[in-house]
Amino acid sequence: MEKKSYVKVKCHECGNEQNVFGRASTEVKCTKCNAVLALPTGGKAHIKAEIIELI
Repeated sequence: MEKKSYVKVKCHECGNEQNVFGRASTEVKCTKCNAVLALPTGGKAHIKAEIIELI
């Protein structure tokens, strides 16, 4: 079974959709409005946006 490592998320602030690495080591911000989408935890990232799908 293939391991999914990217997550497609939708920003709560502006509705922009973008792909985020599931184990992000830095804070990930929306490319449109600069809202925080994911925070690093030392393992799997804490996703603060709406998860649309695993890719």
